[in-house]
Amino acid sequence: MHTPVISGTGVFTPGETITNAELVQAFNAYAEAFNTEHATAIAAGEIEAKGPSSEDFIFKASGIEQRYVMNKSGVLDPAIMHPTLRQRTDDEPGIMAEMALDACQKALAQAGVDASEVDLVICAASNHERAYPAIAVEIQKLLGAGGFAFDMNVACSSATFGIQAAADMLRAGSARKALVVNPEICSGHLEWRDRDCHFIFGDVCTATLIERADEAKAPRFKIRSTRCATEFSNNIRNNNGFLRRTRTTGQDLDDRRDMQFMQEGRKVFKEVVPMVSAHILAHLEAEGVVPDALKRMWLHQANKSMNDFVGRKVLGRTPEAEEQPNILQDYANTSSAGSIIAFSQHQSNLAAGDIGVICSFGAGYSVGSVVVERL
Repeated sequence: MHTPVISGTGVFTPGETITNAELVQAFNAYAEAFNTEHATAIAAGEIEAKGPSSEDFIFKASGIEQRYVMNKSGVLDPAIMHPTLRQRTDDEPGIMAEMALDACQKALAQAGVDASEVDLVICAASNHERAYPAIAVEIQKLLGAGGFAFDMNVACSSATFGIQAAADMLRAGSARKALVVNPEICSGHLEWRDRDCHFIFGDVCTATLIERADEAKAPRFKIRSTRCATEFSNNIRNNNGFLRRTRTTGQDLDDRRDMQFMQEGRKVFKEVVPMVSAHILAHLEAEGVVPDALKRMWLHQANKSMNDFVGRKVLGRTPEAEEQPNILQDYANTSSAGSIIAFSQHQSNLAAGDIGVICSFGAGYSVGSVVVERL
């Protein structure tokens, strides 16, 4: 039985940002135009007027100050309000594979590993740009990696579920070096015209290199154990898929709101936070780790209030900023990539023997945790 370690991480960050001020200006221009166009129906009570957004509302609701995106101009155009990404030909690398290549190369460089040594690639993300062929196989080819590759989707928990799958394969001997890649173009499935969620997401890609401890050369983290759990819920949902063009009711599916990200925010907070807290505590207990011994929690970056609540429940006190680092103020919610960004950017000061937990949670419901120890 082999011991898996994390020996490298990489983060691809898009070159464009949208501040809350820019986002509010665009949304309010859209809302004003909508209300003007539908003034008669609004006055008759047939439809509701669009209320304005504000920087204060966004920050209080989420803790987000800005987000990185693959396309800024489309999102901020009140007449468009979504990213406008160039359609690529079948002979060109896909946009997700291109993002992944950057993140993977950074993870490989950090670990001192050549891409040809990798024999497993898992592309784990909340949305994929196509059904098949797998994005992971395209990434494998672009890297020049060997072995095999496949896609997986557990929404915001995709990264931790991917790490568990890769770690299990390394332990069993079916792989030696694995890349778990999380290309997230969340701007593409967000309804930017919905005040309740128009500020939530950003774009990014992360990569985690996992290899056998006896082969790793770089400073590394031993994966002590992993734990995943799911429980079905409709409270976070996106109904888009290859059947969206199937019209059985006469309704124009292009106009269906549920074809993009939808969330019952209050229900999610009420149900997910206790589930995540209990999950982490049970995992730590099974691993023989008392909460006070936990040096770091790299949590899913969705909402600051959720993370603060989870931190207090796990530690029994308010965590210090260093113990529970947040990156969502800069990146916003990047779905599966968020906890890996936090892990990548906030680990360098940990000493040998220090224990931390990477935890992600979201639609499903799903929650995945990875207990790591600095070697």
